[in-house]
Amino acid sequence: MLGDRWSLLIIRDMMLLGSRTFKEFLGSYEGIATNILANRLRKLEAYGIIRAERDPSDGRKLIYQLTPKGIDLAPVLTEMVLWAGRYEKTENRALLRLMQKDKRLFLEGIRQRWAQNKTHATGHRGRSRG
Repeated sequence: MLGDRWSLLIIRDMMLLGSRTFKEFLGSYEGIATNILANRLRKLEAYGIIRAERDPSDGRKLIYQLTPKGIDLAPVLTEMVLWAGRYEKTENRALLRLMQKDKRLFLEGIRQRWAQNKTHATGHRGRSRG
């Protein structure tokens, strides 16, 4: 389900950068190819980790959102980023410091942003877990 590099990077960009559109994912630092991105988005949706909705302002465009199942990956992804920060050189030291300072508060912020994005996308207040 999450064994390939790209799926985790898509989830990372959704959680940490707020990426929500195909174009935003394409702009990621790692440079994913369009066919691979389309494939991974379909797979993540089939696994119930993300969902796609039509953009209310442009029906041709899809907006991707993490599902409750997807947002529950936040602690796992956070631990992976912290682990990588201990053993690998990373460009985003500020993010690591933020995670290390107060992991609980960091995760709470991710859940709050997710709940807000869910509200804006659907037009009503979504249920936040946690």
